[in-house]
Amino acid sequence: MMEKFNQPPAPGARSAAFTPVTGQPVKWLPAIWLLAALSLAGCDAHGEPQAAAPPPPEVDVATVAAEPITLTETFTGRIEAPETVALRPRVSGYVDEIAFTEGQLVKAGDLLFRIDPRPYAARVDAAKAALAQARSQRQLADVEAGRSRKLIGRHMISQEQHDQRQAAAQDARAREAQARATLTSAELDLEYTRVTAPVAGRAGRAMVTRGNLANADQTLLTTLVSVDPLYVYFDSNEGGAESTQANLDPAHPVPVRVSLTGESGFPHRGRLDFVDNRIDPTTGTLTYRAVLDNPEGRIRPGQFARVEMPVASLTAAVLIDRQAVLTNQDRRFVYRVADDNSVTPRPVVTGRAVGDRVVIRDGLAPGDRIVVNGTQKIFAPGMTISPHPVDQHPANPQSTAEGALTSRS
Repeated sequence: MMEKFNQPPAPGARSAAFTPVTGQPVKWLPAIWLLAALSLAGCDAHGEPQAAAPPPPEVDVATVAAEPITLTETFTGRIEAPETVALRPRVSGYVDEIAFTEGQLVKAGDLLFRIDPRPYAARVDAAKAALAQARSQRQLADVEAGRSRKLIGRHMISQEQHDQRQAAAQDARAREAQARATLTSAELDLEYTRVTAPVAGRAGRAMVTRGNLANADQTLLTTLVSVDPLYVYFDSNEGGAESTQANLDPAHPVPVRVSLTGESGFPHRGRLDFVDNRIDPTTGTLTYRAVLDNPEGRIRPGQFARVEMPVASLTAAVLIDRQAVLTNQDRRFVYRVADDNSVTPRPVVTGRAVGDRVVIRDGLAPGDRIVVNGTQKIFAPGMTISPHPVDQHPANPQSTAEGALTSRS
């Protein structure tokens, strides 16, 4: 029976499938072939299913607008005192008193040093006595000169005697004037024994102590610097100086902002009050000076400072976010969005930076749409994106126009 199953079919006979147990034909096999044919029909030539196209990438898009702006530039400067005094005595003598605390703020006229006044007080007394004597002699000479004028009219004295008495009166008046001048000089010397502050400011350390001899116009007693207001000197190169000069208006002082070492931002306000009359040929720079109020005296002369000064005014500047500007070797470009939401690279010429934005000098016009975020999702020019409208970052908080630029020393 098993041998019958293993025999090949006769020539011309129809092939049939049999079960190994019953030997009956398998009737469900054609249905399996039909399902396999339908599955193969759903595959492509390579035997793989066809993938659906991905949706356009979503990116942030901003509309370019023009706005008025004042461009500023930052310079490095140094603070100096408008008035600096190296205090020296006008008279010689031994220092009798130091009447100030080193480093304190003083007012004009405050006593700082006292030189022993007793020798000069004695000179004043002697000058007063000499003046009294000269005044008495002058009075006597005046009386004699008056009497001489009466007698000469009566021909009771000679002309020679008359002339002598008139000359004696003139000499007495001159001696009185000399004695008066000597007294004034002695009183000044006595006054100069009180060394006072000629200007308001901060006193330095005392260079002499009590008991030391101070020589007139030679011994340095201390230094004094004014503190309110202060000057800030800084330099601009020749190109920046020309652009700044065009914006200077003598009737309206240019406002500046100042920052000291360790400070963030520019918390101090000042005003430009002086521009040098020539460019330094050795450095090619022009010197500027700003006035900085310092009512509390916290700012010290000699400190370094950063000065932010307006250098240009634009009535309609095109500003875009810095991150929207891409670089390809030495060229800069942005992705411009067309009406059909396709993107193309647009070359641009950038200008000065203003905070998180940059001025576009050429390449864009107000109303253009550009990609500001998501440029990494763009793989080829002309591809379609899904725009998400956003607003650009504002300029500096204090105004719509000011921004810090590259520092110059």
